[in-house]
Amino acid sequence: MIPTSLFCDVSLAARIERADCQLLSDAVAVASRRLPDTLAAPLCGGLAAYAEAGSPLNKVAGLGFVPLHLDDLAAVEARLHARGCPVQVELSSLADPAVGQALTRRGYVLMGVEQVLGRPLSEADVEAPLPDGVVVEPSPEAEVEPWLHTLTAGFLAPDGQGVASHETFEQDTLMRSMRDFVRADGMIRLGATLHGEAAGGASMRLTDGVAQLCGAATLPWARRHGVQSALLSRRLALAAAAGAELAVITTMPGSRSMQNAQRRGFVPLYVRMMLVLDPPERP
Repeated sequence: MIPTSLFCDVSLAARIERADCQLLSDAVAVASRRLPDTLAAPLCGGLAAYAEAGSPLNKVAGLGFVPLHLDDLAAVEARLHARGCPVQVELSSLADPAVGQALTRRGYVLMGVEQVLGRPLSEADVEAPLPDGVVVEPSPEAEVEPWLHTLTAGFLAPDGQGVASHETFEQDTLMRSMRDFVRADGMIRLGATLHGEAAGGASMRLTDGVAQLCGAATLPWARRHGVQSALLSRRLALAAAAGAELAVITTMPGSRSMQNAQRRGFVPLYVRMMLVLDPPERP
């Protein structure tokens, strides 16, 4: 069980990272239906993934909770570099420090960080009253393309508060990747309108009692009107009703999203460090 006063130890961090790896694996499985060269390879308790050039799904997640075998890592590096893809490892600050040391000795460079936050869930988590003009509803399959356009537009226009992401994505690639991501098994999609106009969207998945709150964005014109908070509130209520013990959200440090999450009781659990190894230069 998750305690009322949430403290993140190594065991809880490993559980959250396993859920993240499972979601990543399922998203790449969806991508493999349309792409010939995807990769979802177990790696020392984590997962090495590749979908297509420039995809946000291209990364290594979940390392640091079992011993790292350098021969296995080298094999994954070779497979990703053969695709022209940098190796981006997302490493928890609660992972074994020896893994970070091994990566830096191999030439990995710290390119960025993201914040993982969480909060316990209970029967008391019911949806809060929505702000004036905001409506949040499930997004049906027939409307997935407009929903994706809304999310993509929101993602490509960050709010400018806090630490900027080191990653940039082409709109078409981001659209395809998000389409694969939200069609992973068990994903729940929600759309928000403000005064009748599409304003934002979000998604959620339940894995091992963990509600992964992901894929949320608000269009620039609709910000500061409670849309993101409404999407968050609805997902918390749905997750609690489904019996999840813990809600987890990932944000950029110091961002408006992080601020909104903390207002709803989320606390920082750990940081993920983005360590990148570029492909070797060709002669």
